[in-house]
Amino acid sequence: MDTRTVKIPGPDHPITIEPAPARVVVKAGGRVVADTRRALTLREANYPAVFYVPREDADMTLFARTPHTSWCPYKGEASYYSITPGGERAVNAIWSYEMPHPAVAAIKAHLAFYPERVDSIETFD
Repeated sequence: MDTRTVKIPGPDHPITIEPAPARVVVKAGGRVVADTRRALTLREANYPAVFYVPREDADMTLFARTPHTSWCPYKGEASYYSITPGGERAVNAIWSYEMPHPAVAAIKAHLAFYPERVDSIETFD
């Protein structure tokens, strides 16, 4: 994705995707599981902002895909991963839109982490 901001039209459910302004580091099970300067920040309606980390910047060997899925009418079907060194707390800790709707195509091949299921999601300048 280039450095332009993507805005999804819709007055009742706006979505904005833009490059994160800082380095994002995710830790789980006492280990760094993702470290990137290429994260995207997705802001959706009144929800807290979510960082989406490129898969290339995450240690995919620490993740196990689960059969769990969910559906978002604005983004599409999400797949889930557990973080193996994170223990029971980290079950379905990661979601990813592998075939997102065209309006949010920028998040394809990215991972998002539930803050309460990882040790930390930190940003650094």
